[in-house]
Amino acid sequence: MTEERPADGHPDQQAQATTATLIVAVLLYSLARLALVVVLAAAIVFGAKAVGVEVPLLVAAVFGVLIALPLGLVLFKSLRLRVNDQIAQVDARRSQQRDDLQARLRGED
Repeated sequence: MTEERPADGHPDQQAQATTATLIVAVLLYSLARLALVVVLAAAIVFGAKAVGVEVPLLVAAVFGVLIALPLGLVLFKSLRLRVNDQIAQVDARRSQQRDDLQARLRGED
C-alpha cells in the first residue's frame, strides 16, 4: 500500500481536507491547548501546596493560560500547522466553487 503525499512532500498532511476533517483538527488542537492549561494550573496549585503556599484556583488558572499561550505554540506546532493547512485547503476549494458558480451564472462553461 503506497502513501499519497501532498505537493509539498509532507506525508502527515492529508491530501484532501474537508469541513469535517477541519472541524476535527480544530477540536483536537483546542482540546490539546485546554489540557495544557489545566495541567499547568494543577502544577501551580499542587506545587505551591508542596512548599506550603496556598494559591487560589483562579490565580493558578490565569497563570496557566499565560504560560500555555507561548508554550502551546511550540508544543503543538504540528497540530497548528495541520489546522492551518486544512483551512487553506477548504478556503481554496470554496473559492474554486464560488468561481465555478460565478462562471455558470455568467453563462460560461
